[in-house]
Amino acid sequence: MPDLHDFLSGLAVDRHEPVTALIEALSAHLPVGFAQHSDGKMVHFSVPHSLYPGGYHCNPTSPLPFISVSSMKGHIGFYHMGLYADPELQKAFSALWMQADCGKLDMGKSCIRFKRPAQLTAAMPALIGLMKLMSPEAWISCYEQHVKP
Repeated sequence: MPDLHDFLSGLAVDRHEPVTALIEALSAHLPVGFAQHSDGKMVHFSVPHSLYPGGYHCNPTSPLPFISVSSMKGHIGFYHMGLYADPELQKAFSALWMQADCGKLDMGKSCIRFKRPAQLTAAMPALIGLMKLMSPEAWISCYEQHVKP
């Protein structure tokens, strides 16, 4: 099974440092209870089955996804399911982003795209602030109210 080393070893040279810093920040600043794993293509921080036995509704054998990090051809992706599911969290993050003054926010429903590694580095204070805003228990509650069919 792929691991974090497999993911990091596949990164472009200019992305290794900022992506590693992001993963380390996630490990350090996410509330206790989230578990890190990698499929070799992305690094994930999920609610493990020990906290949420039902797992993800699309695939109950998978833990409940929360945050993922990817390195695509054109960008570094930071996926946060809470931003997709909770409009209040999205408002709070927008305020953090404005305070960090790190440029235009390039965001889909749950993915924040960083086309330049330097922008990810500049956005780190906003991302760290976001990481602290939702516990596993709060994410489970939000998921059950707004996402799970």
